[in-house]
Amino acid sequence: MLVSYKWLESYVDVSEITAEDLAEKITRSGIEVESVEQKSAGLKNIVVGHVLSCVDHPNSDHLHICQVDIGEEEPTQIICGAPNVAAGQKVIVALPGARIAGNVKIKRGKIRGEVSNGMICSLQELGIEGKVVPKEYADGIYVLPESAIPGSDALKLLNMDDFILELGLTPNRADCMSMIGVAYETAAILGKKVKLPKIKAVTSNEKVSDYISVRVDAKSDAPLYTAKVIKNVKIGPSPLWLQTRLINAGIRPHNNVVDVTNFILLEYGQPLHAFDYDRLGSNEIVVRRAKAGEKMITLDDAERMLSEDHLVITNGEVPVALAGVMGGANSEVGNDTTTILLESAYFDSKVIRKASKDHGLRSEASSRYEKGIDPTRVREASERACALIAEFAGGEVLEGTVEVDTLELKPVVVEVELSKVNQFLGTDLTVETIEEILNRLQFVYKKDGETFAVDIPSRRWDISIKEDMYEEIARLYGYDHIPMTLPEGIGTAGSLTPYQKKRRVVHEVLEGAGLNQAVTYSLTSEEKYGQFALERTEPIKLAMPMSEEHAVLRLSLLPHLLDAISYNKARKNENVALFETGAIFVSNGANVQPKEHEYLAGAMVGLYVNHPWQGEKVPVDFYVVKGILEALFVKLQVDEMIRYEKAEIDGMHPGQTAKILLNNAVLGFVGKIHPSMEKQYDVKNVFVFELNLEKLLNTDVVPLAYESIPRFPGITRDIALIVDRKTTAGELEQIINEAGGKLLKEAKVFDLYEGEKVDAGKKSVAFTLTYLDPERTLTDDEVTKVHEKVLVSLNEKFGAELRK
Repeated sequence: MLVSYKWLESYVDVSEITAEDLAEKITRSGIEVESVEQKSAGLKNIVVGHVLSCVDHPNSDHLHICQVDIGEEEPTQIICGAPNVAAGQKVIVALPGARIAGNVKIKRGKIRGEVSNGMICSLQELGIEGKVVPKEYADGIYVLPESAIPGSDALKLLNMDDFILELGLTPNRADCMSMIGVAYETAAILGKKVKLPKIKAVTSNEKVSDYISVRVDAKSDAPLYTAKVIKNVKIGPSPLWLQTRLINAGIRPHNNVVDVTNFILLEYGQPLHAFDYDRLGSNEIVVRRAKAGEKMITLDDAERMLSEDHLVITNGEVPVALAGVMGGANSEVGNDTTTILLESAYFDSKVIRKASKDHGLRSEASSRYEKGIDPTRVREASERACALIAEFAGGEVLEGTVEVDTLELKPVVVEVELSKVNQFLGTDLTVETIEEILNRLQFVYKKDGETFAVDIPSRRWDISIKEDMYEEIARLYGYDHIPMTLPEGIGTAGSLTPYQKKRRVVHEVLEGAGLNQAVTYSLTSEEKYGQFALERTEPIKLAMPMSEEHAVLRLSLLPHLLDAISYNKARKNENVALFETGAIFVSNGANVQPKEHEYLAGAMVGLYVNHPWQGEKVPVDFYVVKGILEALFVKLQVDEMIRYEKAEIDGMHPGQTAKILLNNAVLGFVGKIHPSMEKQYDVKNVFVFELNLEKLLNTDVVPLAYESIPRFPGITRDIALIVDRKTTAGELEQIINEAGGKLLKEAKVFDLYEGEKVDAGKKSVAFTLTYLDPERTLTDDEVTKVHEKVLVSLNEKFGAELRK
């Protein structure tokens, strides 16, 4: 939300505080002010000019020689290339020595042989974004009103000396998506009163009910719908002050009617829509759900396919607006419009969010409906808009309002006790302090001793329980004033638990291996929640999700890590290595608190080693990722408890995936994601892993014991085993280690062969076996005895035979 400091001043007295100091106070009260910007910063020597004459440049087919009155005794000559410059215009002039956007300095000079003493400017050249410049001036200079005085400060006239505060609003503070909402917040912080706009009611003798009727079929979607009619309007540009307020708020001015609806949207937070009454095609409005397959063309000239999930405003037959999102092209206000039908309504947030998402239309109106609006402002905002349209467009407001009202407003009363407040906040507040805070918030309340029954105004629909009021009291009292204390007694010195220490080891190892830590949402979509899950349960859905993409608690960390990989790859960041530690949520059944388990996951793509000077490039593959995990297991002293088995896991490549077993129980998996998943996430050759971190870190390990370097030599034996092709090397290695006993210190695979020299369906796996006794030198007979036992065990278990 972009907030004009000068506009805010019309609702609450902020004269005693600067914009920067106000931003600091608002941030400290709980709403972050992301920036404070003065549009005119860096600009200077920019004045109003009056173009006295404009003739074609003799040496150019597009330049013009202009004589411009800039408030001095003699006019000055300026060369201008804008296609819309003409004699008689009041324009923006940058004098010699001026600074315009981009810190560009304007100098006297000659252009095609003619002297130019400055520059006639467009709004873009003053640093205003092109998307908010009025369309008629988008490709040329901006023309000021006739009342502009030559030589006066153009930046002040354009309201560019204003300070703009950008508020980073969280969804619960949608009440501050309006200037009046911000005014209430500012007044509470500064201890001031709010001055609400005065509405001048001007109506004609004709009644609006003679022109329009309203029927609402979808009453739960539109519990309150109002319509007013304004006749004899003259469409034209709105006043400059109104245009500049819209521009400073990031909205493009259009005409005096549309600009008023946008102004009220910003002022009250109440979306309005103006229809051309004569283009409606009937004298009735019907609000209903769209029919399946119904179509309409919206104001952006796009054809929209509607469904029964969408709410539409119709003329009784065809849609004329997608309710709460965008109007229809068939009823758009144009230059020839003379009669306006003004809509002001309260729509259900869920149906607006659905339509906005389905059509990819995120408008200023829909964003407010989605987060919530104050139902008590629906009529007041409409009356205010009618008064302004009558003032700026010369319209006649017909008497009365046609409306359908089935909205039930239930009063919200929250009781708070002083002792509970102090217990919750750890403070020692008094009754007087609570009273002062409630008065600053302009909340009506009844006091009974130390208990307050607070009537929550409809403008603060985010407050409904005691804890909400505790938060209001805390932030207005000042978070800086809440005492910081440690628990009393012995043992207040902090320390890490063994689990926390091991978690830090995990981070250190993975960061040392070149992975970067990521933090992703715990919420995901129904489509992704079960992908890669080690534990599958029913989805745990949020009652009121912010969006469908964040509606379900996750069962795996990998989907969002793959989103991050995809995001980076799309921006040409080819080598990405990420890991995350976080919670997954396992359902315990409906309406039961789910179990949380801490998991570790990683995703890598591209080159793991890239040394161009040495000509060394190592792409990420299965063995790179497995090697990183093995280093982690060694560091955690569980490497001897770990083994790998070939696995088929949904979403993973069947030939390049392995289960990781810890003490013969599944710990996680490692491997390459399936080609279908690569297509879904628009990535290639991504290798991932995911482990149950709780299980890993809670495993009991034998304390680390160091062994001296053996003084006696070991004996190695190489064996090549002919086994069934489906038998894995890991299974063979497990039998070798079990049969080898204490004398067998190591067994390593060094060769795998499948081909014409072994029978069909068979393969040859070669191992190097190392036998060692640290206390003495082994004899051949001792080694042979153990070695034969190994071979017998392999033959009995897998039918393994020595390759000849």
